[in-house]
Amino acid sequence: MRHRGVGGLLVAVLLAACSPPPSPVAAAQEDPAFAAEQQQWRVQRYEDLTRPDGWTALVGLHWLQYRSHFIGSGASSGIRLTVGPAKLGLLRREGDQWWFSPEAGVDVSLAGQPVRGRVHVNTDKDPDPTLLAFDGGKGQLSIIRRGPRDALRVKHADAAARRDFAGIQYWPGGADWQVQAHFIPHPAGKTLPIIDITGLTTEMPNAGAVEFERDGRRWRLEAIGAPGQPLFLVFADRTSGHGSYPAGRYLDTDAPAADGSVRIDFNHAYNPPCAFTPYATCPLAPPENRLDLRVDAGEKAYHLPEGEG
Repeated sequence: MRHRGVGGLLVAVLLAACSPPPSPVAAAQEDPAFAAEQQQWRVQRYEDLTRPDGWTALVGLHWLQYRSHFIGSGASSGIRLTVGPAKLGLLRREGDQWWFSPEAGVDVSLAGQPVRGRVHVNTDKDPDPTLLAFDGGKGQLSIIRRGPRDALRVKHADAAARRDFAGIQYWPGGADWQVQAHFIPHPAGKTLPIIDITGLTTEMPNAGAVEFERDGRRWRLEAIGAPGQPLFLVFADRTSGHGSYPAGRYLDTDAPAADGSVRIDFNHAYNPPCAFTPYATCPLAPPENRLDLRVDAGEKAYHLPEGEG
């Protein structure tokens, strides 16, 4: 959901405060349309991260090892939450399916309707993932599937990471970091092994690679995505661990045009969720996408508020 009016203005002010003001010369030379586009993207990024169910709202990731798990904040719970009631309910696996039964008298809802009895819980790999709300709608439970393992993901609007979010800082970037690339398709069905931060390797659809020129050289990035669909790029560069998030950054592009052209805006390189919370599972840059290039555009590494972490 996008916030308008005073809320949007406040976000813009906060974003402006995250970076040093540009020099008068730079401001005079900056294309107003480019500046407006970047500011709009940054505002939307801030709003997405700090939504009540955004990445900064994550408060727990619990791998599901048994057939049954009692959930709640009480000491007797098998999965002990840091938020919500002492006894929230029972999560049970039958075959490869999960079912949730709320504790009697506890406020749990699904799609805005109270949950009175046992309900089926779809994972994030199903067409319609299940999101269970609790604690007056401030909390959210869901199940994610990563390879052979499932985990309970917990979000809460009062998460410290959301409440104390310190804002994002950016590299200088510029219009010259909006590069025109060429898409090189791979044979149908090709995949790329991607390791995530938990150590799991997943074969991801790898429709092709993108090539672009920078500093007199040609560079190549393998793209994740299906043929004819938007592309997802996971890359590391010479700023990774030196001002940028050490594990790399992400980029999204539109689907390649019919002639294979695709625009990559490195000003929109963004941190993975793991930069903001320890409870996310993030794909890491494959060896093919570790560039011997300094990409001083896009998001810098996130720093926790002083006194935390």
